[in-house]
Amino acid sequence: MSFVTSSFPAACRTRAVGRRDPSGISNLWPGAVTQGTRFGVCSARVKLRGRCPVCKILALRIYHCTLNAALLCVTFGHAFAAAAVPQAIDAADTPRHGVAGRVGSGPDTLPDTAQIVHEKGQRLRVTPLKGLERPWALAFLPDGAMLVTERPGRLRRVHANFTLDPEPIAGVPAVLASAYKGLMDVALHPGYADNRWVYLTYSKRLPGETDADWDQLYGPAGTAVLARGRYDGAHRLRDVEDLFVADAATSGVSAARIAFGADGKLYMSIGAPSYLQAEGGTNRVGSVHDAQDPASHAGKILRLNDDGSAPSDNPFIDVPGYHPEIYALGVRNTTGMVVHPGTGALWEVEHGPLGGDELNIIEAGRNYGWPLVSYGRAYSGEQTGDGFGPILASPSAPGMEDPWLHWSPSISPGGLAIYMGKRFRDWHGHAFVGGLRGAQLHRITLTPEGLPRGRQSLLLSLGQRIREVREGPDGLLYLLTDHDRGALLRVEPLGE
Repeated sequence: MSFVTSSFPAACRTRAVGRRDPSGISNLWPGAVTQGTRFGVCSARVKLRGRCPVCKILALRIYHCTLNAALLCVTFGHAFAAAAVPQAIDAADTPRHGVAGRVGSGPDTLPDTAQIVHEKGQRLRVTPLKGLERPWALAFLPDGAMLVTERPGRLRRVHANFTLDPEPIAGVPAVLASAYKGLMDVALHPGYADNRWVYLTYSKRLPGETDADWDQLYGPAGTAVLARGRYDGAHRLRDVEDLFVADAATSGVSAARIAFGADGKLYMSIGAPSYLQAEGGTNRVGSVHDAQDPASHAGKILRLNDDGSAPSDNPFIDVPGYHPEIYALGVRNTTGMVVHPGTGALWEVEHGPLGGDELNIIEAGRNYGWPLVSYGRAYSGEQTGDGFGPILASPSAPGMEDPWLHWSPSISPGGLAIYMGKRFRDWHGHAFVGGLRGAQLHRITLTPEGLPRGRQSLLLSLGQRIREVREGPDGLLYLLTDHDRGALLRVEPLGE
């Protein structure tokens, strides 16, 4: 049986990103914004050309052109973005890491008391604050306290006296806590003192996805979401809403970092999926090729207004076929992103495959290559393909940006900070990157002109996977460890 595209609502036949749904389907989610897709229909099967997060799933399962299949798409709907988050639903307290999140599980090997660590030319005191589960990101409040995200879906407050509030902050949206997905980044609005807006990124479960194989990279699929709420200064976020729901469905890993730029815009990174299982990869939903697809948000750096809309001066705003939020493309999986406090440039670090981790300075409209080029290889050791490696044998290609710096072998970078404080006098202006693999804090020595001239692995004796790195208002370094029994670390200098 065949059918025509008029079987679908108008918003599904056109890529109506950012428009209200004229079909009324969005009444299922009041206030929603349609992320539509286009359908190409033949008498044998449905070919879903768009990048609707829902239809990406259906595309793997629907093979015949039946009216029932059409109705499934309509029933699940494409009203899949900025809907208000029900405040009665908070993230579950149950730890969920499983097979895919096993690294960082096991015994807690971090001492409970402060440790003196001797590094070349520097003694450091490292003070742990325990009681966190898989902490992911942190942000400093004006009063010296901190907000810390935990990947299973909790937002925690660390008081200015370096003690952990035992009560999580309520109002956090329900997250898809599956494998490496969950609650991720946190940032304050530049006008936080007046508006109290706190921004979060998290993984949102896609409609129809169950908990089957929840601990595998082919388990339940989700997409990255930017949300915000007003923090009451104690234990609740109020007026919480999803500002932007990415067109970036994946069952695998996809980190989402955020940073406010010097221009007042919000920059958001969205990781690219791995290869599909049919290509030798791990993903049931989401393809590595989305990183080069202008009709997908996956594998991109986005530039947004503070309400989640696309600025009118974005580089692809008037380019047919491109999502208007795209600022740069071809990134693999950004795990750290900051605005350089001296230059205002946007810096990011991302995971490569086997080797080829990168540090890039992101510029508008540029293509950073993945999955076409990389200095890494497939996990099998093959130079290309094999379900994980780059497509081309050469690490460079015309029209693709070379990384500003790369690591081989990998350090599996975590967070990123540019140190501009005065407490570590010899480290002023240097870059610090968390190291998940190799359990380290990685220092990149930069010249006064901002050029890299050396690297140093720090804190190896602690044996901790470092997920996050931030400079505090006191000029000290603050780190988060990636562990089921995670910790916040305060690093201060003691001199030589």
